[in-house]
Amino acid sequence: MKKVEQPWWESTPLSAMSETQWESLCDGCGKCCLVKIQDAQTERIYFTDVACQLLDCSSGRCQNYAQRQTLVPDCVKLSKDNLEDLEWMPPDCAYRRLYEHKPLLSWHPLITGDANSTNNYGAGIAGMPLVSELDVEDDELEDHVVTWPLDRVG
Repeated sequence: MKKVEQPWWESTPLSAMSETQWESLCDGCGKCCLVKIQDAQTERIYFTDVACQLLDCSSGRCQNYAQRQTLVPDCVKLSKDNLEDLEWMPPDCAYRRLYEHKPLLSWHPLITGDANSTNNYGAGIAGMPLVSELDVEDDELEDHVVTWPLDRVG
């Protein structure tokens, strides 16, 4: 009987992944680029329809990924060092799922081999009605909490 090998993302701990492996875990959904607000009393995190100024809303990708932290100082770079702070990531995020010892979802590009599978499945923000953070004041953020589904687990 032939032994079935585990995919590298199941056999390699997040902390041991190469930079290339780490970056390939991103499914390109763009949800991490939406402004989030946290209820001070309950600590619940709410996503908004307010997008980072660098987010290309048609593709769901950063327009200047390499310089994003210089251009947007509060951009959080997800890394092996801050994985324990993933509560702001959506439940379908590959980094969060692997950190929580859950499998990647069937529509993830590493599973499908298709870089567009996240958006084709409807799990990305591409094409969603979003507004730029440059057009919304902080005191208006509560008016932008989204009700459309942000996690497409399945």
